Parts: sequence; C-alpha cells; structure tokens
Amino acid sequence: MCRHLAYLGPAVPVAGLVYDAPHSLERQSYAPKDMQAGGTVNVDGYGVGWFPGPVRYRRAGTLWSDPNLRQLASAESTAFLAAVRSATTGMPVADAACAPFTDGTWLFSHNGRVDGWPHTVAGLAKTLDVTDVLTMDAPTDSALLWTVLRRRLETGKNPAQTLVELVREVTDAAPKSRLNFLLTNGEVLVGTTWTHALWVLAKGQSVTLASEPLDDDPDWREIPDRHVVTAVPSTVEVRPI
Repeated sequence: MCRHLAYLGPAVPVAGLVYDAPHSLERQSYAPKDMQAGGTVNVDGYGVGWFPGPVRYRRAGTLWSDPNLRQLASAESTAFLAAVRSATTGMPVADAACAPFTDGTWLFSHNGRVDGWPHTVAGLAKTLDVTDVLTMDAPTDSALLWTVLRRRLETGKNPAQTLVELVREVTDAAPKSRLNFLLTNGEVLVGTTWTHALWVLAKGQSVTLASEPLDDDPDWREIPDRHVVTAVPSTVEVRPI
C-alpha cells in the first residue's frame, strides 16, 4: 500500500519531511517499516501539494529519481500533503492516479484499497452525476472515493464526519477494504485509520500526521485502528469511527 503524510504549522521547507528527515517519505518509499501486508515498496507514483494554493505536483514513477521535485520542495509552506504510491494490481500507473487529489480547496490521499473493486462500490458511483464519473482523475478506487468526497465537502459538511461516513459506506459494501485517508484545506488536518497505521506528532505550534514516524522523537503517538483524527496545531482530537 501507499505511504503519506500531512503537516500544519509554522512555515517549513517541504523537503524537510519529504526528503531530509531520518525516515522521510522518500525513505519510506523504498524502505517502509510497516506496510502491514500491503506490499513492499512504493514505486508507482508520488505527489506533493502545498498551501497557499494549493499547488500540486504529481508523477508516476519513483520519488527518489525526480530532481525537479527535490528542488521545488525547498519552498516553505505552512501546510502540505505528500504521498507515495504502491498501485493495486490491475490499476493504472499514471500521473493522474497519484495523490494528492484536489478540488482547489482540499488535498486528499488514500492509503489502502477498496476490496472487490469496482463491483463492490458500483452503488456508491451511482450516487454521482454521470459527468463526475466521466471526469474522474483516473479509473481507480482512490479517485472514485475522492470524487464522492469532494461533492460532499461542497455542501459544507464537517470534514471529519464526512470521512467517517465514507469509511462506513465503503466497508459496508466491501468489508475487507483498507481505508486510511488524509485530508487538509491548509487550516485543519483530518485522517482515518482503517487497517493501516497512522501516527501523529504534535510539537510546539505544529502537527504532523504520517503513515510512519519520520524520526525517533518520543512524542510520536500511534492513532488506534478504526479511528478518525482531527488536528490543528493547538489540538489533536481522536475518536472511534
């Protein structure tokens, strides 16, 4: 499965977490510590989105082989989301299939898979307008989940509750799915744990969510499975899904 992270706080270089940390996202892409039976390496794509904007950059291939992103990531940001991808068998490997997905307000990433794709979530796809389905970023489970989610966020619903409802709907239809989500609009971070790990580091005026700790800081705390976390620099709220 994939690895992802999100940061919110004082402006820092994006490269600090993506490339420079002892167990950075780049390192996790080829030497993850906790894939939980979801694969070995993440070589099928990567992406970073940061605020203000959001500005997004994503590519198929390997994170470590892209000198352009390393240079771009020297920019400082107060909020960003980054991901590396291990594609589910049968799904396309293409730029548009990589997280983060965005609507110009939110950045979204999915670590996991929808079991029985696409048949198990055909009913969920039917809740969308035909145009939404035809203009999805890619014919993948993550892109479908994002398309559903973005329409619900447009109604002004609470983002954490919206993610929880989506997890429940998907797992009702496909119980063996793995659904770790990350979502941010540059003001709040929201994440879910459903079969994959997620850790939080609240430090000073910053907060980071990541699939795996980025260093040996003892303040990293693992989010329990089947929980949703809502975080701003001053507060981290964790509750069961």
